[in-house]
Amino acid sequence: MAQNSSGGTELVHVGFGNFVSVNKVLAIVTTGSAPIQRMIREGKKKQTIIDITSGRRTKAALFTDEGRIILVAITPEALAGRVAAAQAGRPVQD
Repeated sequence: MAQNSSGGTELVHVGFGNFVSVNKVLAIVTTGSAPIQRMIREGKKKQTIIDITSGRRTKAALFTDEGRIILVAITPEALAGRVAAAQAGRPVQD
């Protein structure tokens, strides 16, 4: 986790050495529902998917304000906890 002293960019660790800017994320969702799976398939066709699962099973999808979908291999609950910790200024242990 990193935070700009001016309150700018907050980065949250999403696994395998990857970080995501919290400020750009609109939603964190599970990938089990048919509508989300459909959106992921369409995103792959449009090349708007960023897959950072490192070959693991996709457990969550992050929708960004730029229209991209980020696929991650950690649960939405774990991500939400990391975001909450980042916003509270607490270090997160992986």
